[in-house]
Amino acid sequence: QASQEELKAAYRRLCMLYHPDKHRDPELKTQAERLFNLVHQAYEVLSDPQTRAIYDIYGRRGLEMEGWEVVERKRTPAEIREEFERLQREREERRLQQRTNPKGTISVGIDATDLFDRYDEEYEDVPGSSFPQIEINKMHISQSIEAPLTATDTAILSGNLSTQNGNGGGSINLALRRVTSAKGWGELEFGAGDLQGPLFGLKIFRNLTPRCFITTNCALQFSSRGIRPGLTTVLARNLDKNTMGYLQWRWGIQSAMNTSIVRDTKTSHFTVALQLGIPHSFMMVSYQHKFQDEDQTRVKGSVKAGFFGTIVEYGAERKISRHSVLGATVSIGVPQGVSLKIKLNRASQTYFFPVHLTDQLLPSAVFYATVGPLVIYFAMHRLIIKPYLRAQKERELEKQRESTASDILQKKQEAEAAVRLMQESVRRIIEAEEARMGLIVVNAWYGKFVNDNSKKNEKVKVIDVTVPLQCLVKDSKLILTEASKAGLPGFYDPCVGEEKSLKVLYQFRGVLHQVMSADNEALRIPKQ
Repeated sequence: QASQEELKAAYRRLCMLYHPDKHRDPELKTQAERLFNLVHQAYEVLSDPQTRAIYDIYGRRGLEMEGWEVVERKRTPAEIREEFERLQREREERRLQQRTNPKGTISVGIDATDLFDRYDEEYEDVPGSSFPQIEINKMHISQSIEAPLTATDTAILSGNLSTQNGNGGGSINLALRRVTSAKGWGELEFGAGDLQGPLFGLKIFRNLTPRCFITTNCALQFSSRGIRPGLTTVLARNLDKNTMGYLQWRWGIQSAMNTSIVRDTKTSHFTVALQLGIPHSFMMVSYQHKFQDEDQTRVKGSVKAGFFGTIVEYGAERKISRHSVLGATVSIGVPQGVSLKIKLNRASQTYFFPVHLTDQLLPSAVFYATVGPLVIYFAMHRLIIKPYLRAQKERELEKQRESTASDILQKKQEAEAAVRLMQESVRRIIEAEEARMGLIVVNAWYGKFVNDNSKKNEKVKVIDVTVPLQCLVKDSKLILTEASKAGLPGFYDPCVGEEKSLKVLYQFRGVLHQVMSADNEALRIPKQ
C-alpha cells in the first residue's frame, strides 16, 4: 500500500546510503555498487504501476517470464489484477472439486469385567481359568465423504456398520445440501439399511436474527411395522459473547423436550442440560478447563442423573502431535458400573475404545482406571512420543536449512556488507538524535531467544542488529510494519524455520527502555 511519495523517499534514502561515490575503500565500493544496483532495480519495478502490479501478484517470477505467459504486457494494472482474481477463482474451484472432507469413527467395545468381577469357585475346574478373559463384545465403524458439486451444492455419502455379541447390521445414506443464502441451507437425505427400511429426511437451517437460528429435521422411517415419522426442532440463541442457549423438541422415536445452556470461553467450557422425555429424563452438568499450554491440555468432569440412574465422569485430553489428540475418561455409574473410555482423534478420524471394567462400584476398579492410563501416558510420552517429535522437528528444520543454505548465505553477506556501508550514516544519525535528546538504539538483537526454563538446553541464535535498526530511525521515530524483519536492510534469518523475535534496548529523552517484538509484529518506538 506504499504511495509513490513514500517509495521515492525510501529510494533516495537508500541511494544516499549505498551510493558507490560515498565510499573510498575499494572493497566497500564494490559492495556498495552491488547493493545500489539492487535498490535501483527494485525502484524501477515499483515506480512503474504496471510492473508493480505484476510483481505484487506474481513476485519476481512474473517479471522474469519471457513472452508473458501469464498476462499481456499491454494490460493496465486494474486488468492485471482482474486477470489474477479470475485465475484465483479457477484455482479455488479446482480445489473445491478435490476436497472430499472425509470423516470417520471406529469404536471397539472391550469387556474386561473378568479382571474385577471373577468368581473363583466357578473357574476351579476350567483349564486356563487363572487368566482373566478379556473380549471384544461390540464394534462400530462409520465413514462419510463430501463431494462439492458447485459453490452452493454438496453431496454427502455416509455409511455405518455395527455389531454386538454376534449380531449386527449397517446402513448407507446420501444427502444433498444446498446453501440457499447467507442466512440458511437445506438438506435432503435418503437412506437404507438391512435392519431398517428406507429413510427419507429433510433438514433446514435458518438464521432468524444475527443472534438466533433454528434447525428443523423431518424424517420418515419405513419398516415392516409401518411408517414411523419423526420431527426434531432446535432453537438456539446467543445469550452473550460466549454463551449459547438451546431449546430442543423431539417428536416420534424417543420423544423428548430438552433445554441446555453452553458457555465456551478461552479457558473453560460449561454445560447444563435438562431433558424431559420418554423413556429418559435427566439433568446433566459438565465442566471442562482448558490449560493455555503448548499441548492444549484439558480436564473435564460431569454429573448426569435421571430415571436410568446416576453417572459421574471425569477425564483429560491432550495434544500428542500436530494432528492427534489423545483423551481418557473414567465413567462411574449406578447401575452401569465402572468403565474407562479411551479416545484418539487423528485429523478427521476418531478411534474410540470403551473398556467396561466392572458392573459394581469397586474402589480398586476406579483406582486402576484413573491411575493406569496416567502412568502409561507419561511413560510413553517421555520414552517414545517426546523423542520422536523432537527428532521429527529436527529433521524438518535440517531439511529446510539445507534447501535455503545458499540463499541464506547470500543474504548474510548482503546484510554484513550493508552494515559496513551504514556506519557513517549511523554516526550522523546518532549525533543528530543526541543533540535533540531523541531516539538512540543502545543494543538490538534479532533471532531465537530462550526464556523458558523448560527449553534451557536449546541454543540461543541471535544476531546484532543495532546498526541497521539505528539507520531506520527518522525524526526520533522507528516504525516497522507487519512483516518478517529478516527482510530489513542489514538483517538476515539466523535460524530458518524457528520462532524469532526482535529485542531492542533504546534511549529516549535520556531514559532507557526495552521492548520485545515478535517477528511479524508491527513495532513503533517510542511507545505512545
